[in-house]
Amino acid sequence: MNRCDFSAWELSRRARLHAALDAALPPAETYPARLHGAMRYASEGGKRLRALLVYGAGEALGLAPEQLDAPALAVELIHAFSLVHDDLPAMDNDDLRRGRATVHKAYDEGTAILVGDGLQTLAFEVLAASPQLGAEARSQMLLGLARASGSRGMTGGQQADLAAEGASLSLAELEQLHSHKTGALILACLELPLAAAPAASPDSRLALNRYGRALGLAYQIQDDVLDVTASTGTLGKTAGKDISSVKSTYVRLLGLEAAQARAETLFEEAQTALAGFDERANPLRDLTDRIRARRH
Repeated sequence: MNRCDFSAWELSRRARLHAALDAALPPAETYPARLHGAMRYASEGGKRLRALLVYGAGEALGLAPEQLDAPALAVELIHAFSLVHDDLPAMDNDDLRRGRATVHKAYDEGTAILVGDGLQTLAFEVLAASPQLGAEARSQMLLGLARASGSRGMTGGQQADLAAEGASLSLAELEQLHSHKTGALILACLELPLAAAPAASPDSRLALNRYGRALGLAYQIQDDVLDVTASTGTLGKTAGKDISSVKSTYVRLLGLEAAQARAETLFEEAQTALAGFDERANPLRDLTDRIRARRH
């Protein structure tokens, strides 16, 4: 797939996602209007990488895009909810997200908490109500997303991150933390489509698992690198936040150059994991290169 083909694929899948998002979110004027307006505000912008991973993995398995709209939307809603809550004063206490005021700054703290609650529950509603998925696929996706976003996944990772502020973690401890906080939802993006592809081979399942684990860790190391090398304007969020919060990061533990080298190695491992797939995995391969080259 050349650059032009990938761009067309990406635009098409983004359009599907945004149409599904607009249909799923209550209109801003729906009672209570303040909450629904804020939910829409929180869902705007972003790179949509997690949704694109769902589409890329599912299509590599031979699934049609319409079978992937619900899980793609669900992971984006979970991601948006996590960002709203992460930005709260009791968590990361950030004022800027996606280039504009965080939800608790644009609205208020109570509304932000409820926005996160609303987005989280909507994610599961979207999956449960999808007419494009069979009952077994819906059940498995609901279970997978709940585990990935719950206390044994993303939520547990956020708790570990809070507890680690000011502490000096080992590399193994840091990898465990981020395999939950960041990696669990990224891995879910690769594994949710498998619920709709029961005929997928064990090799394909293992390959997507390996890909997701390598990509999730590479993505987090890349985030740590960008936190010290990119500006607030480029990131769309406060640069240098990890340093000011005295957090253990890969840059702090390994040094900048070694962290960059580790991320590159992991991106290579992710691409290698896809070697057994045919050309239907080309969007996923190209998306990996896009993520690898990101600057925000």
